[in-house]
Amino acid sequence: MTIAEQLKVTEFPYIEKDSRGNKTYFESSNKYWEKKEYDLRGNRTYYEDSNKFWTQSEYDSNNNEIYYENSNNFWYKQEFDLNNNITYFESSNKYWYKQEFDLNNNITYFESSNKYWVKREFDLNNNITYFESSNKYWVKREFDLKDNEEIYFETSEGK
Repeated sequence: MTIAEQLKVTEFPYIEKDSRGNKTYFESSNKYWEKKEYDLRGNRTYYEDSNKFWTQSEYDSNNNEIYYENSNNFWYKQEFDLNNNITYFESSNKYWYKQEFDLNNNITYFESSNKYWVKREFDLNNNITYFESSNKYWVKREFDLKDNEEIYFETSEGK
């Protein structure tokens, strides 16, 4: 028996909210329902519906989702740096990646389970001055610091 049936509700959709205004229960006239739970910061930590699908999430102190799983046996976990950049990701389908960032939040290194990687270097204006990847392609660039104009360009293909 659904909550609306228990309460003898006749007007739909039937909705319940918590003290912070988060929708915690929804039910339609066709008996489809959804339940949601939230943490104190308003992040949805649990979801369940009448089709027996559910999700569960965990968050760090900066509200970044660090863990997710669902009833289809899928999950992922993530790690973040102090600037809330994802530094590590891993999922149940065996895919993962890791990233490194400079002080300006530019991705300086990326590597994944696909055996792909990228290295980047940046100048003071956040221009990419060096790029190299696992497919053996690279680029070197220089910029005029005054006008930020590209003054040098070279690639592994001789361009």
